[in-house]
Amino acid sequence: MKIAVAGGTSTAEYIIRNFKSSKNELTVINDDKDSAEQITKNNKVPVFLGDPSKKHTLENAHIEGYDIFISVNEKDSVNFVACLLAKKVFGVKKCICIVSNPNNVEVFKSLGIDSVISSTQLLISSLNSETSLETLIKTMSFEDDKIVLTEVQIKPNYEICNKHIFEISFPKTGSIACIYRNPRVVIPNGQTMILPKDKLLFVSSPSDQQSIVNFITKQGK
Repeated sequence: MKIAVAGGTSTAEYIIRNFKSSKNELTVINDDKDSAEQITKNNKVPVFLGDPSKKHTLENAHIEGYDIFISVNEKDSVNFVACLLAKKVFGVKKCICIVSNPNNVEVFKSLGIDSVISSTQLLISSLNSETSLETLIKTMSFEDDKIVLTEVQIKPNYEICNKHIFEISFPKTGSIACIYRNPRVVIPNGQTMILPKDKLLFVSSPSDQQSIVNFITKQGK
C-alpha cells in the first residue's frame, strides 16, 4: 500500500514503525524541522518538510492516488484541511485524522473525511475497511503514548467467549471501547455478549496493555 503520514512526532513514529515494510510505500510529511529530523533519525525514512494543509506541500510529496492518508497534527484544522486536500485534490482513497476536540468527529465526517478519531473520547467512526483502520488499529497510541487502543480478535476457546460483559471481571485498568462485529460496530454495555471472531478494542495505559491482553486471551478450562 501507499501510505502518507502527516504531522505529529511520537504518534507518527508509531504508525511508521507499524507500516514500514517492503510491502508498503511510506511518505512522511511534517512542518516542524526538529520533529522531521527526529523521525528521520529514528526511523531511517525521508521526511518532506512543509505544512501538510498547503497544496504545494502535498504536490512536492507526490501523494497522488495513495491508498491511505493519515493526519496526526496537533491542530484539528490542519488535519481537516490536509485530509480534504488529499482526498479531493490528490485522489487519496482513504483519509484518516485524529482530532483533539470530540465535537469535530461528526463535523469532519459530514464534510468528507473518511475516518475521524477523537483522542479524548476514543471514538471510532469507521472500521469497515480492511485496508484502513482495521489494519491500522492493532495498537494505536494517543496523547504522547499515555493511552493505547488495542485490538484483540476473540477465539472460541477464550474464557470470556460467549459470556455477557456483566459476567466478566474485566480489569479495572482498562475499558472496552467498542466491538467490531463484521460488518458493524457494537458499542458495548453489560448485556453485550462476547462472540467468536469479535474484534474487541480496549483502552488502557501502555503499562497495563499486556496484562489485559493476557486476560482476554486466557483459554477456558
